[in-house]
Amino acid sequence: MPNTLNFRRAKLGSLSLARVGNPLRSEPLKTSKELCSFSDEDKVLLTPSFLKPFKSLERRAFDHHSSLELNEVYRYAGAIFDDATQLAQQGRKIARHLYNTSKHPNIKSGDLCVALIDDLLVDGEPCQAISIIKSESRVPFLEVADTDGDLQLITHQGISPDKIDKGCLIANCEKDGGYLVYTFDKTSSGTNFWMRDFLGVKFRRDDDFMTKRYADMCVSFAKEGLPDEMAAEEKCRVANKAIEYFEERDEFDLKNFREEALKEPDIIEKFDEFRGMQDEEDGTALDETFTIDKKIAKKAGNRFRSTIKLDTGVNMSFAPAFKDADESIFERGFDDGKQMKYIKVYYQEEL
Repeated sequence: MPNTLNFRRAKLGSLSLARVGNPLRSEPLKTSKELCSFSDEDKVLLTPSFLKPFKSLERRAFDHHSSLELNEVYRYAGAIFDDATQLAQQGRKIARHLYNTSKHPNIKSGDLCVALIDDLLVDGEPCQAISIIKSESRVPFLEVADTDGDLQLITHQGISPDKIDKGCLIANCEKDGGYLVYTFDKTSSGTNFWMRDFLGVKFRRDDDFMTKRYADMCVSFAKEGLPDEMAAEEKCRVANKAIEYFEERDEFDLKNFREEALKEPDIIEKFDEFRGMQDEEDGTALDETFTIDKKIAKKAGNRFRSTIKLDTGVNMSFAPAFKDADESIFERGFDDGKQMKYIKVYYQEEL
């Protein structure tokens, strides 16, 4: 089952800062000499900025092709968790590592914050965490200041919590497996450097990962893997039957899925081809058996919307509930008198 994060009790501890440029443009790296500390009131105000971006992200873990200890961020995070007084020193190392991996012309300079978070709840248990965020843009804000008895409007440039470009949250649990890591990159510019070169993270290949990958793949298969000439309503039924398999069963078995959900040999063949391309992109094959997480599967199914667009300006969309409808409610045909195709839909009442 997915780990449950709760930020309710979490609070910001201390903070290391850096300004990380792009070495290809001869931009410098600047790091703070001392840690930033805050009053209790400021901690309450600032803590959400270091945690809010990590809600609803998929679980990852640090990885290295040779040895986990050779992953730089994993090693620096471990040193901080072992001794919180190491935050300043290890924060500078994290900034230096980011600077050294920012060697691509599309990578922007930005402000880096490495924050120690206390009392993050993971499955109800408190633990420390490290929040690493990078903001590559500054936004203007205004301050009305009292200067020498008069009011003046002063402009500033700063970091907006809603405009953070990259982030990584490392929870101090499951260390042997590469820690519990949540990360995002909103402006990768096709480089993948944040995930791959800087962090070196991979998805945790557990049951919820497999459920999401297969459920998402079923939706993508219905949209992209079936023949173009197949009618939209038939593609919708294929997707819905596949998602229904996840919703009704506790365990996934690929052989049984082919027989029960896909059924038709031609569709099974197309699905196997589509799955093969997915495995090739991931660099490894998905598991053929696992325990299904129904909530994750349902979310994937709710994202599927098949639409018929007609040259008369009429569009018809199929909601997930269409899977429960009898096939006789939907008819296609050709009107000889008008020399036009038609679609006939039967229903009880308008909603």
